[in-house]
Amino acid sequence: MRYATFRDLRNPDWERYGLVLDDGRVVPLAPLLAERMAFPPATLLEYIGIHTPDLRAWLAHRIDATDFEFLLLGDVHLLAPIPWPRRDVICLGKNYRDHADEIAALAAGTRAPSDQPVFFAKSACPAIGPGAPIDAHAGVTACLDYEVELAVVIGRDAYRIPEDQVADHLFGYTILNDVSARDVQTAHGQWFLGKSLDSFCPMGPWIVDRDDLPYPPALAIRCLVNGDVRQSSNTSRLLFPISRVVSQLSQGLRLRPGDIVATGTPGGVGWGHVPPKFLSPGDRVVCEIEGIGALENPVV
Repeated sequence: MRYATFRDLRNPDWERYGLVLDDGRVVPLAPLLAERMAFPPATLLEYIGIHTPDLRAWLAHRIDATDFEFLLLGDVHLLAPIPWPRRDVICLGKNYRDHADEIAALAAGTRAPSDQPVFFAKSACPAIGPGAPIDAHAGVTACLDYEVELAVVIGRDAYRIPEDQVADHLFGYTILNDVSARDVQTAHGQWFLGKSLDSFCPMGPWIVDRDDLPYPPALAIRCLVNGDVRQSSNTSRLLFPISRVVSQLSQGLRLRPGDIVATGTPGGVGWGHVPPKFLSPGDRVVCEIEGIGALENPVV
């Protein structure tokens, strides 16, 4: 199942959420859920909070019928699946060896410790969806960069869980572009501001249900700029796998349904090229992950 948040182009002020089917139909979920509950969730974030395997099974059976409202992908404008996350996105730094190596080669770079993941927070107020513009922030940064990442969405409260229980606490997977202002990032000696400027969190195009992909995910991942492949790897190459990352976070931090954990980016970021290949207005960035899809955004 692919869960999306969207606006109906015929009524663009109305934000809805639903399922995107393989045949291109988009099924709003609230009307279906109203068959089971008096007050269905108003947003996908709220739906994640009540989601259970039984409810998923019911939905899968229900959409086999023909008597439900649907739209077509061409009739909707996709937003980020969770446009307004409950809290900052939790990110992993240098979680692919080739990216750790390319950053270590920079004068301002340091190599991540070999035995501990590097966590940092990224503000998304809001996260932007496919097709939405990335603001180049002229006058603020001259070093605009891209980072394709697999993001996991937490599906139920996770507190002090062991690694072998992590899969049961996931809702699904999406694509996240950890857009970064490298000069701001290095000038401040920490990463929050350089990672959190407005429009710096493209996400989507939807969330793929955890049961629809293998666990742990071993998926081709790449980023293209104007058709040029800049990053290409596989999520099986994570230095710190999802099970360890989520379990370690949960030891003292209660993870909630809808929380987003971005798992790091492979080598090939603009900063790592010689000379650097930073983004400019007019560029188009496409982030792709096998089994999920593509997230495309222009730079303006």
